[in-house]
Amino acid sequence: MKAGLLTFYHLHHYGAVLQAAATQRALASLGWDCEIIDYFVNQDIRILKPPTTPGRAASDAYNTLHYPALKRRWQRFEAFSRDHLNLTPRRYQSREELCAASLPYDLLVSGSDQIWNPTIFPDQRFDPVFFGAFSPLRKIAYAPSFGTAHLPEGMEEELKAYLAGFSHLSVREAAGRDIIRDAAEREAEVVLDPTLLLTAEDWAALAAERTVRGEYILCYCISRSGALEPYIRRLAEETGLPVVQLCGTRHKLHPKAKLVFDAGPAEFLSLFRHAAYVCTNSFHGTVFSVLFQRPFFTAAAPAELREPECSRTFSLLSRLGLTDRIAGRGDAAGLRNLPDWPAVQGRLAAAREGAMAYLKAALADEPWEKGGELPQEDGPLLADRTRCTGCSACAACCPQDAIALVRDKEGFAFPSVDPEKCVRCGLCTKTCPVFQPREPKSLPAAFAAWNREAEVRRDSTSGGAFSALADYVLEGGGVVFGAALDARQRLRHTACFRKEDLWRLRGAKYVQSDLEGVFREIKKCLESRQVLFSGTPCQVDGLYRYLGRRPENLTTCDLVCHGVPSPGVWEDMARYIERKWGRELQTVRFRNKVEGWKNSHFTAVYDDGTVDTHPLFETEYGRAFGRALFLRPCCYRCPYACLNRVGDFTLGDLWGLRPEELPEQQQKGVSLLLVNTPHGSHIFDQLHLIRQPFPVERAIAGNPRLASPTAQPADRAAFFAAYALDPFDQVVRRFCALPPLPVRAAGKVLSPEVKAKVKKVLKKG
Repeated sequence: MKAGLLTFYHLHHYGAVLQAAATQRALASLGWDCEIIDYFVNQDIRILKPPTTPGRAASDAYNTLHYPALKRRWQRFEAFSRDHLNLTPRRYQSREELCAASLPYDLLVSGSDQIWNPTIFPDQRFDPVFFGAFSPLRKIAYAPSFGTAHLPEGMEEELKAYLAGFSHLSVREAAGRDIIRDAAEREAEVVLDPTLLLTAEDWAALAAERTVRGEYILCYCISRSGALEPYIRRLAEETGLPVVQLCGTRHKLHPKAKLVFDAGPAEFLSLFRHAAYVCTNSFHGTVFSVLFQRPFFTAAAPAELREPECSRTFSLLSRLGLTDRIAGRGDAAGLRNLPDWPAVQGRLAAAREGAMAYLKAALADEPWEKGGELPQEDGPLLADRTRCTGCSACAACCPQDAIALVRDKEGFAFPSVDPEKCVRCGLCTKTCPVFQPREPKSLPAAFAAWNREAEVRRDSTSGGAFSALADYVLEGGGVVFGAALDARQRLRHTACFRKEDLWRLRGAKYVQSDLEGVFREIKKCLESRQVLFSGTPCQVDGLYRYLGRRPENLTTCDLVCHGVPSPGVWEDMARYIERKWGRELQTVRFRNKVEGWKNSHFTAVYDDGTVDTHPLFETEYGRAFGRALFLRPCCYRCPYACLNRVGDFTLGDLWGLRPEELPEQQQKGVSLLLVNTPHGSHIFDQLHLIRQPFPVERAIAGNPRLASPTAQPADRAAFFAAYALDPFDQVVRRFCALPPLPVRAAGKVLSPEVKAKVKKVLKKG
């Protein structure tokens, strides 16, 4: 039996060539004669190309400097392809040529690589050749990728038509499975990248002789090192080993790195096979680190960190129990910690067995019965790291006290289950807000509001609306739960029973608060008195899920939240400030109105009575917070960033005011107050507030977190990688300092369009 393989192979990319060789060998191991259809996609593989753009000219200048080595690399790629890829005798350059050809195949196989990614082709459309749309032969797919989590708009019907000729469908990532399910209403199996179908011994037979003597740290990055930089530097410092950089980016990854420009696929395999450690942000760099059992760290793109279910790297490493090798995450392994290779090999063998069973069934046109997967671990289902809000509902509801919230390397608390105490009752899963749908509500009523008491308003971040609500509850004999800083500047939710103590709860605190024990305390208070709870929307939702109801004597107030910063980072910043000024902090105001509401200051009061105050976004903490640098992972995909509010009230700053509106009030601060429920509406009428109706759509314009989450900055993982490995003072200087004067000057002069172009050029470098 003979198969024609449609894949990328001619690009001088290590992953493309090696996956083509692996697919061909996997089919051969199942008794099929496999031939790669030599379809030359419009890609220019010349070392020097016409300098049509400044970036192209810069690339050519760089390539000219290293031309002899790059020429050897080119020749080695061509030699590897000749020796290890079985190509058709003829090269085809169009679909029409293939339609007219007499092809000697029993079957066409599409895959692997991003052959189904429409955005990489010149016309931004699917290339029908890679769907076999030139032949009536039966077709199967093995591990093709769409290269994206979502199809471009309007391409669903086209994809559905192309897939109609396939008897068996598989993809490389879960996102591809979802795309096929949505567009074609068919199921696709998620299988291993073909490079993983071969064993380490198989690849060792294709590797070149050892090219670097002695032990070394191998670095292979296809883009800037980002989160890997401190790992490379610290590994070199602690081990004393030299750094060998396999050049995929023009950016030098370590000042003393030995640069390798001339490696072909065989040399690539050799470098990974003999490395003592590997640092990479390449998927196939990760693959061969696993295959050769090299201690490694890998970096993922911001989009992958935000949505790991759409990432091939996360898909692979989670399957193998290796997500702790991803740099810049809170659960990253220690620098010198080794993977549990026997366990990894067991999981890989099971996944390989399942993938080969799928391929065997697809080739034989037999029904596919899934198998070869390891059973799931016996334990409660908790939200993954990118969705867990840390609301503490799971810990509060556990009847065995088997769940504790433990801080990770990013300084955020995540639930940790004690297997000795856990009785697998599932109550934590049933309580977790992440797994529960929220019922839609009608649009809230929006108001501009401010407190009638001038002193209270002055002491508040905006208009003092929270204090009016708290006063109402306290006057009725109730209790108020809100966030307050303790003597060591740790933010905790605490109970307030007296108006005199309410000052501790006023004002914005740009850090996630600790809720340990608070939900149980609230439940007890609700037995005898009215309770007001103020917190982020996820905390309010967590409280309701824990209680299992909405008690009549509970009033809730959620905040217009931009995302919660790391408690660990803030506490380290507090210690850093104390070291910097040689004094102990007594209290902090994150947003002080010493120069008016719209020019908020970060004010620190020290134990000797001295006060230090600066505009918030000119301080180190304020600048980093303004860039959303160290928010909790779930904040970048927050489901509460919408008008379907959780609390009875929503409070924020009324940034949507125009200069001519309420001019006499703007200097003093004006609150945005949304009334979301009938219970809230009843209380609202009794509050000691001045209020004016305000259009909801303008409230959204001034407070965009009422419509969408905060975007994740590209250097978040790099920040937390450094935070995990480097002294905090050094981290602050690198990530929180003011930019150099020329950069600040350019920022004021250049248009947003020019800035975007400059960033794009710098990123490519």
